[in-house]
Amino acid sequence: MSGTSPRPAATGYELLRNPRLNKGSAFTEAERRAHGLEGLLPPVPITLELQVARIHAELASLDDDLQKYLLLSDLQSRNETLFYAVLMSDPAAFMPIVYTPTVGEASQKFNHFFRSTRGVYLPITAQGRLKDLLANWPDKDVRFIVVTDGERVLGLGDLGVGGMGIPIGKLALYTTCAGVPPQFCLPVILDVGTNNPALLDDPLYLGLRQNRVRGEAYAAFVDEFVEAVHALHPTCCIQWEDFANFNAVPILARYRDKVCTFNDDIQGTAAVALAGIYGALRISGQRLADQRFLFLGAGSAATGIAQLISQAMALEGVAFEAAQSHNALFDINGLLVRSRADLADFQKPFALDHAPVSAFVEAVRALRPTGVIGVSTVPKLFNQPVIEAMAEINERPIIFPYSNPTSRSECTAEEAYRWSDGRAIFAAGSPFPPVEIAGKTFVPGQGNNVYIFPAIGMAVFATEASRVTDELFIVAAKAVAEQVTDQSLATGLIYPPQSRILPASLHVAARVAERIFDKGLAGVDRPADIPAFIRSRAYRPAYAKTSLPNLSPAATLNG
Repeated sequence: MSGTSPRPAATGYELLRNPRLNKGSAFTEAERRAHGLEGLLPPVPITLELQVARIHAELASLDDDLQKYLLLSDLQSRNETLFYAVLMSDPAAFMPIVYTPTVGEASQKFNHFFRSTRGVYLPITAQGRLKDLLANWPDKDVRFIVVTDGERVLGLGDLGVGGMGIPIGKLALYTTCAGVPPQFCLPVILDVGTNNPALLDDPLYLGLRQNRVRGEAYAAFVDEFVEAVHALHPTCCIQWEDFANFNAVPILARYRDKVCTFNDDIQGTAAVALAGIYGALRISGQRLADQRFLFLGAGSAATGIAQLISQAMALEGVAFEAAQSHNALFDINGLLVRSRADLADFQKPFALDHAPVSAFVEAVRALRPTGVIGVSTVPKLFNQPVIEAMAEINERPIIFPYSNPTSRSECTAEEAYRWSDGRAIFAAGSPFPPVEIAGKTFVPGQGNNVYIFPAIGMAVFATEASRVTDELFIVAAKAVAEQVTDQSLATGLIYPPQSRILPASLHVAARVAERIFDKGLAGVDRPADIPAFIRSRAYRPAYAKTSLPNLSPAATLNG
């Protein structure tokens, strides 16, 4: 299955400038003669494997991760097959470069380091013509759009049009981690302005120089975007990314039952946290129903995690309202309690009937949680008194500082393990190196959404699902946790190793696809062997064996 429409034969420089078709120095002598490439390349062809080795050597010569990011970005714009061959050759090494934490710095410097364009930019000044702008994208069968408005990029805030680095990076991981074919993926930014004064004053800023549009005008703009996507690409799934809480929650609520869509910050983050909890319980030997969690942060990520935990507890027989009471939230104004008058509607289900508490460590002592989960984007708030209080209450305290990038983490792995005397079950949103305490080495897990959203995407792509439900994220979380080996658990690692992210994601995708078929959400017939079906749909970076004189796309789905 190619999934690509017939393309006219490209020749000469046109061919070398087409990232989907370009093979660079790997074009054979016969291909060079047939397509006007003789003299345009060094005379001796090499293999894809040698090209990958050359890129590895180039990257090894660079000390700065941002420079490595820019090298890979340039490679993606020149030779897509080689780009993915490099990333998939060592995903654990390259994911932190093409996505978090490096993508955060790249997004901050987007306007100053702008290279070749990628994706579609939809400014609100083009309202009424969004369908025309989307139609300018050359690939006419788009199955996935990752879209942001750049207002809450990671933990870095409003980066305006610089937020485009996030959809580009996310979609690279769709392919690298789960084999979603890249020709079906489209990054989009909705430019409604920025409230970042530094950007508005920057002469190199590439976005609209106006304050952000709010209210009904904003909602109408998003409506037009969704309608345009559905009209042009009726089988497309929309992933919402890095929207401010007050937009993220209502956008998901508005469209989740109308189109195939999900919000990774809310649902993907929730699922990877739940997967970490399932893994942690394999270490502690406890039941999910007996857990109590205290969140540092009360935005859409926190409420999304709390909601999914509550749903998972309910599936195990706990009354849903009782399950919700197992999840407490704490923000800048203290513990979320019913007497507070400043709570948003999406926060109110988790407000406790409890006296106000203004210090996080006091909330730990009062509520006695089995785990603390940080989604505050404020570093170092899981301080020594907090970790020590958790260790006093629990034999194996769950410590999940999930804010990223690394500079925003609520604590480091070293701090969590040392302050708990090596008893913490730890995972973070960003990578941390192994920690040795009293002769034992602990391997910190990274609760990265990369374990979830690419696999969900692969399942949706393969099944042509009409909707993405919360239940699919619970299935995905369980499928991630069940792949962690006893050997990994012995070192404290509660997620599968990222070096094996592709087989892990295909396993998760198969589990999710099975539930999609069970629930009647699929747009294709159920195959006899779902895991084999998923594997057959997965992209592998390989140059096609071309039949002259026509040159077919430079990558196949099964290489």
